[in-house]
Amino acid sequence: MPVLEAGEEAVLAVLKHAVNCKLLEKSKWTILGMNAAVRATVRVGLYTGAKVFFVHEGYQGLVDGGDHIRPATWESVSMMLQLGGTVIGSARSKDFRTREGRMMAARNLVKLGITNLCVIGGDGSLTGANEFRTEWSGLLADLVKGGKITEEEAKKSSHLNIVGMVGSIDNDFCGTDMTIGTDSALHRIIEVVDAITTTAQRSEVTAAALPQYLALVTALACGADWVFIPEMPPDEGWENHLCRRLADQRARGSRLNVIIVAEGAISKDGKPITSEQIKKLVTDRLGFDTRTTVLGHVQRGGTPSAFDRILGSRMGVEAVMALLEATPETPACVVSLSGNQAIRLPLMECVQVTKDVTAAMAEGRFDDAIKLRGKSFENNWNTYKLLAHINPPDVKSNINVAIMNIGAPCAGMNAAVRSAVRMGIIQGHTMLAVHDGFDGLAHGQIEPINWNSVSGWTGKGGSNLGTKRTLPSKMLEQISLNIAKFNIHALVIIGGFEAYVGGLELVQAREKYEEMCIPMVVIPATVSNNVPGSDFSIGADTALNTITSTCDRIKQSAAGTKRRVFIVETMGGYCGYLATMAGLAAGADAAYIFEDKFNIKDLEVNVEHLIEKMKTTVKRGLILRNENCNANYTTDFIFNLYSEEGKGVFDCRKNVLGHMQQGGTPTPFDRNFGTKMGAKSVLWLTDKLKECYRHGRIFANTPDSACVLGMRKRALTFQALTELKSDTDFEHRIPHTQWWLKIRPIMKILAKYNIKLDTSEHADMEHVIKKRSALGK
Repeated sequence: MPVLEAGEEAVLAVLKHAVNCKLLEKSKWTILGMNAAVRATVRVGLYTGAKVFFVHEGYQGLVDGGDHIRPATWESVSMMLQLGGTVIGSARSKDFRTREGRMMAARNLVKLGITNLCVIGGDGSLTGANEFRTEWSGLLADLVKGGKITEEEAKKSSHLNIVGMVGSIDNDFCGTDMTIGTDSALHRIIEVVDAITTTAQRSEVTAAALPQYLALVTALACGADWVFIPEMPPDEGWENHLCRRLADQRARGSRLNVIIVAEGAISKDGKPITSEQIKKLVTDRLGFDTRTTVLGHVQRGGTPSAFDRILGSRMGVEAVMALLEATPETPACVVSLSGNQAIRLPLMECVQVTKDVTAAMAEGRFDDAIKLRGKSFENNWNTYKLLAHINPPDVKSNINVAIMNIGAPCAGMNAAVRSAVRMGIIQGHTMLAVHDGFDGLAHGQIEPINWNSVSGWTGKGGSNLGTKRTLPSKMLEQISLNIAKFNIHALVIIGGFEAYVGGLELVQAREKYEEMCIPMVVIPATVSNNVPGSDFSIGADTALNTITSTCDRIKQSAAGTKRRVFIVETMGGYCGYLATMAGLAAGADAAYIFEDKFNIKDLEVNVEHLIEKMKTTVKRGLILRNENCNANYTTDFIFNLYSEEGKGVFDCRKNVLGHMQQGGTPTPFDRNFGTKMGAKSVLWLTDKLKECYRHGRIFANTPDSACVLGMRKRALTFQALTELKSDTDFEHRIPHTQWWLKIRPIMKILAKYNIKLDTSEHADMEHVIKKRSALGK
């Protein structure tokens, strides 16, 4: 079934006969982002012709039936995206744990003809759903035997399909890189940690207690001095090591130390490690003023992040696709995220690997526990360990690595610089800061940068090194002279499209200037997300959250006035990433971008769509326009057109967001992404320098010695700058292939447009790679 189109009779006939989707949300606590998943599941289910039901108050509502199971409508999920918690409620259920309770739940489903179950929750909730499915035929037999349902009803509901989505801030479910709610929780935590660090007017140690995954990523994102996680207990004598490290930091001039303690943190002998214990240790041994902060339920509150809204929406769409394609033989699956790809995994395999982690920790196999957690967790741990727990070597490498920012400033640049500088120092290199981009490289604005110079940089927006858009082509001779003068052996270029083009110009200049024959790496950092070779750029997530939160406020302002449409212009150059993803995160009615050509007829369709929308209970509209989507259909033109055509039905307002999208504090994603990218780039350069060392000097002139480091689907990869030229539209400064364009139809479907949804690249069922044999089990 490669294409689903609303209105296809053959598809609708099958769906009406065989498919009723029931949305069940079961969780011990409410999770931010769940409402986005609910909204997407409902709307895509309705789009395909299915009947969709809400089950209020989780499994208890399934047992109680009646008004707890209600039909869902298009309007009933309106204005849900920005809401925290869960609109349909969640609750513990003792009744569902009994066979009698599950029989009541099964009867309620059969009477409504519901044979497809979408469950949002943690591993316990999803395991319960799978057990319910496993005993389904037995429950139906008992119900028929007891006269509670007829044989005909049992025949029509002979099997139950299960698809799960993981909603948990702990991100401890194996098989997915991120669970719904994790990113939002990180936003709350980082806000608190940032607030704490700004209060350090005197010397202080702050210890914060957090869930396990959140503790590790928070430590990376805020540059914590130490993190305790249960998966990797500290070595014996850690108390001495910690105190020595804190004392060394103070001796270097640090005014604040941050220590993160995960829930369940233990020592090698299994004894608990708590924030209060750390406070007493530091106070007694060092006499430092020490405070503890336990964040508690603040992590679960607030507004969902853009990432969680998009993740929930994508998971909801994939869950419906999985239900439609399921057969009685299909195992219960969970929709997961791997890199930037939605995948389907057998539910019970994921649950088993999750249990294997607990078993490995109980048996003291902590290295195995880290590996079983998955690549994302393992990479985070290894990066943190390198940056925070290794002292700079006494022996120097005699290698000088220069680092610079190019193009417009964006949030997360400083995090990348910090990790690159520190990783370089750890490798024994001398790190050089180049100020003001290629201009600074040409004019000798170059100076050494040390470990302490970059302290606290992870949370700072903009570019501390200074950045310009100037390209190097007219300054090549001066640049080559300064590369020789400062004895630069390798170059880290962090920036946007100008960084990519500038890197290409340096490579092309190798034929004339031998000084350019050094290894180079470009790290994409731009709000536009338009650098070839990477699915994501540092800074784009922060800009996306800025746009999304602004749109939330705009929509809220229309809630009282009604019948109002807002036209919002976003940045991005010719790249429509921000407009598209913000449209999905904020629930826009349309997003005009350069890559998806449109004409006056399309504008007319959009206006008519909004006129029809104003006849429903949802009397507000949101239109996003990428700044360079069309030279003639400007923001003013679209505003005037909508205003004229909407007379008597709705009025219009316009907002041009401008440079506010480039500023602000980096999001946890951008801090974490920048940190990993910076560290990985220097490790790659170190290996490349060894390859290029010939007869006492560095000489690099092969294509693979100058690369872009980018996220490609599921991994960070290095691609030669010259090889990316064929995938580049240099006139419009965008790649020819952009993965997110395949997501655009989802936004249109969720806005109730009658379009085709291409599912030719839907997620096939994969298997969790069980590592127990490889780990010696």
